[in-house]
Amino acid sequence: QVQLVESGGGLVQAGGSLRLSCAASGRTFSSYTMGWFRQYPGKEREFVAAITWSGRNTYYGDSVKGRFTISRDNAKNTVYLQMSSLKPEDTAVYVCAAKSDHYTNYRGEYDYWGQGTQVTVSS
Repeated sequence: QVQLVESGGGLVQAGGSLRLSCAASGRTFSSYTMGWFRQYPGKEREFVAAITWSGRNTYYGDSVKGRFTISRDNAKNTVYLQMSSLKPEDTAVYVCAAKSDHYTNYRGEYDYWGQGTQVTVSS
């Protein structure tokens, strides 16, 4: 069992930056692929980024490539999402997720989810 708690969301102006954190419980954190998704009202969760257990491989959704960076610290059981050059369309609830085994960008294959943190980008 893995529990995930996100933090770091807030209100920021367009062009600004935020760093989200996701703290995980459980001794097997380092074996999980970790992902970030975002959810707009009334829509399905959209893949944002993912990182493999070792941190060696990272993956990004097309809309955030070059602006967002995912990283992890297995010693702290934490995964991060550094968001830069934020746009109003990045406004959403950002949710952390974990899955065992290999990377995927499909939300249905993630086993554990956090509650999410709101990010609002003003124009």
